[in-house]
Amino acid sequence: MAQAYREQYNFNSIYLLPVNLYGPGDNFDPKSSHVIPALIKKFYEAKMNGLEEVVVWGSGNATREFLYVKDCAEAIVLATEKYNKPDPVNIGAGFEISIKDLANKIKEIIGFDGKIVWDNSKSDGQPRRSLDTSKAEKEFGFKAKTNFDEGLKKTINWYINYGRK
Repeated sequence: MAQAYREQYNFNSIYLLPVNLYGPGDNFDPKSSHVIPALIKKFYEAKMNGLEEVVVWGSGNATREFLYVKDCAEAIVLATEKYNKPDPVNIGAGFEISIKDLANKIKEIIGFDGKIVWDNSKSDGQPRRSLDTSKAEKEFGFKAKTNFDEGLKKTINWYINYGRK
């Protein structure tokens, strides 16, 4: 729609496509959350309740790309200031991680000592979800700054301190 308005009415708009976002303030409701907050909640609750295992859907082999929410906000600001073209631009961190590696990182940061059980009766979903984000850097100088492990730690700390209410 933005592209059509730009063409027909000279409406100044841009079209940004962010990858999966994560960070403080995320949605941790197990009925509607995405993978990172869902795993954080599962591992934290398992640790607090002394459970021996956490069940995670799928095989863990699927990969995803994630972008820290503050990096996304920076990309939006840069794009609104410096980008004035009708072509869509992917916004991301430029790397992907397997769900298995993601679960292990969250398990380690939270300090859960139990094991991960992979529920292969549940689908992995799309095998790979990652975007070419080089246009964002070329067109308006965006490159994600937040180290993934640091972003996870900030998200987990936010959940522990504020998100469990």
